[in-house]
Amino acid sequence: MNPLQDNINDAVKQMTDYLTANKKATSWQLKVAFRLSSSVLYLALGKLLAEKKITLEADGINYNVTWGTEAVQKQEAEAANPFQPN
Repeated sequence: MNPLQDNINDAVKQMTDYLTANKKATSWQLKVAFRLSSSVLYLALGKLLAEKKITLEADGINYNVTWGTEAVQKQEAEAANPFQPN
């Protein structure tokens, strides 16, 4: 592996540990808490999103990050039927 991949994997591990304990965070909280560059932060979030471990919701220039399969299933259901009232 190269250093960037190592940094991304380390960030994924740190975020996984944090989010399993806290369930929610903002992208800014994760960036500051783990001293991540923006590139590593968003690549790590993308990896967790692709693995369907988190959901992301835009909030201005930040993202609200939610951990867990329930949040992922809810987001997928909303995407499947966008005209269904919440």
